[in-house]
Amino acid sequence: MDFVRLWLGLLLPLVAALDFGYHHQEDMEAFLKNVAQNYSSITRLHSIGKSVKGRNLWVLVVGRFPKEHRIGIPEFKYVANMHGDETVGRELLLHLIEHLVTNDGKDLEITNLINRTRIHFMPSMNPDGFEAVIKPDCFYSIGRENNNYYDLNRNFPDAFEFNNVSRQPETVAVMEWLKTETFVLSANLHGGALVASYPFDNGVPATGTLHSRSLTPDDDVFQHLAHTYASRNPTMKKGDQCKNKMNFPNGITNGYSWYPLKGGMQDYNYIWAQCFEITLELSCCKYPHEEKLPFFWNKNKASLIEYIKQVHLGVKGQVFDQNGNPLPNVIVEVQDRKHICPYRTNKFGEYYLLLLPGSYVINVTVPGHDPYLTKVVIPEKSQNFSALKKDILLPFRGQVDSIPVSNPSCPKIPLYSDLPSHSAATKPGLFLFLVTIFHIFVK
Repeated sequence: MDFVRLWLGLLLPLVAALDFGYHHQEDMEAFLKNVAQNYSSITRLHSIGKSVKGRNLWVLVVGRFPKEHRIGIPEFKYVANMHGDETVGRELLLHLIEHLVTNDGKDLEITNLINRTRIHFMPSMNPDGFEAVIKPDCFYSIGRENNNYYDLNRNFPDAFEFNNVSRQPETVAVMEWLKTETFVLSANLHGGALVASYPFDNGVPATGTLHSRSLTPDDDVFQHLAHTYASRNPTMKKGDQCKNKMNFPNGITNGYSWYPLKGGMQDYNYIWAQCFEITLELSCCKYPHEEKLPFFWNKNKASLIEYIKQVHLGVKGQVFDQNGNPLPNVIVEVQDRKHICPYRTNKFGEYYLLLLPGSYVINVTVPGHDPYLTKVVIPEKSQNFSALKKDILLPFRGQVDSIPVSNPSCPKIPLYSDLPSHSAATKPGLFLFLVTIFHIFVK
């Protein structure tokens, strides 16, 4: 079948070659609509909402089944241009879209990726900010915020302290979008530094802030994800290429170690959407001259593709009762790495756990029943574009009474607020304070 697709790919219509320049809203929409029309069998274009000024927040889905969720096909997403004056990621996603659709059926690796993944692209989360930039600047432009002058990467609920800012339309749209899909892995693309940053961005002593860091229960996976991206970018992996910026060994950093941030999107994705997300800072200059865009594409192309492939790490499957009914909202987690907001099966009874090779005990918990434990061994070499498949049959009959999938299973409050010394976590020492001030316009 793959060879047939390779042959048929030669007959597919071509999208007009995308130029290396900055594409404003009208041009970006035209490109996305052209792709959706010419590659309708593997793409779907839709808007998840509108910005303050009424611009569409476009999402293009690429996959063999782009219009519907398919069991066992993981959902991946890239989001760019959250800060309107950080522009490289926006253009890289447009070129990545072009690269994927034009190589489907021609490049075996790309074809397999499209066959076994649904990839969601949001090239611009802050279109108003992008359009507001009149005079591009390397360090800061008025377009950083949305049209209501809110920083969207400080606008999400926070798990560590109250974030009482007014939720912006763009933020609300993303939060609602996360409820509609079972996203497994994600990255948001920024500019102003050159590093792959991983959660947590905020923290408490229980997550390690007394040691100037804030680590998740999945720190090994997050370090792997950040290293996967940075190691394939020959500039990022050096860790010291931006003048007057911190040095980052191997091109990666824990977000809190860089500087604390309240209301960030990557923490929200991980805690409330069960989606592993990292932040990619792709350019020392926030808004570089457009003649530099081919350089950034060449440096990031391999990293962008390899990172998508990481959605197939670990183990996946469905949870059933003895009658073969898939069970939604069942807690499925590795025994020694519980999340403060427990990870649950979706409405199809599916679960996805990103894990590195090794032996794990999975704890399946259904309300009113004893925990069900099962062991999995994830091999050193993962299957071709697929996590280890492990369906779980629970030893009882009948549907489980559970929270409707459409309702949040975890409250939007500071979930870590009751842990010891919470107040200390929000008052970093002098060094972290100075680092925060120095880098406040970067992330």
